Amino acid sequence: MIQIRPSDERGDGEYGWLNTRHTFSFDQYREPQWMGFRSLRVINEDLIAPGGAFPMHPHRDVEIITYVLEGALAHKDNMGNGSIIHPGDGQRMSAGVGVRHSEANPSPKKPTHLLQIWIEPDRKNYDLSYEQKPFAESEKRGRFRLIASSDGADGSLTIHQDAKFYATLLSPGDEVVHNVEAGRFIWLQNARGFIELNGQTLKKGDGAALSDEQKLTIKAAEDSELLLFDLA
Repeated sequence: MIQIRPSDERGDGEYGWLNTRHTFSFDQYREPQWMGFRSLRVINEDLIAPGGAFPMHPHRDVEIITYVLEGALAHKDNMGNGSIIHPGDGQRMSAGVGVRHSEANPSPKKPTHLLQIWIEPDRKNYDLSYEQKPFAESEKRGRFRLIASSDGADGSLTIHQDAKFYATLLSPGDEVVHNVEAGRFIWLQNARGFIELNGQTLKKGDGAALSDEQKLTIKAAEDSELLLFDLA
């Protein structure tokens, strides 16, 4: 079964410095049908204006993954980390017992376009930790590249949950297949482009929840970037 989450039905917010879209319920946006999917709790698509910033704020008991599509993002936290996240990087912060962090667009001219992802951990009160790694475009071109997993397989980020997060870059006419193990669930997020998923079309910003599907066949009609979450 495939359930489409259309882009134009997501929650939204316009704040001058920030244009945001919420796939699942978040902050003041509440949609009972879309409180998350399995352990996947948040997918926020944010467009941050030049110089815009999320000031220092707290989180706890969540695995936060930041995936930058365009521009750059400056990260600081009370663990002492300070870094710039670029397209192709994977960044993971385990908020565990409680962390404070800020995120800012360091450019005075260019916007930052990103997806922030929250995954619920398999238990509460993990120690705080931070990880950031580059993933080459060539590793994602025409195939799924593992970005995060419970065991850090294939050089991926490590998260405290039985979940795998993949990304792929597709050119027009490319086709990729993902086989689904019994008892697993899939969320596919179309970050940009236009694709066909098992015969159904997804445009930019659309998501899809898949249950009881043995295989995903994805065909790109134009340049596309996709995020796939394989969940228990």
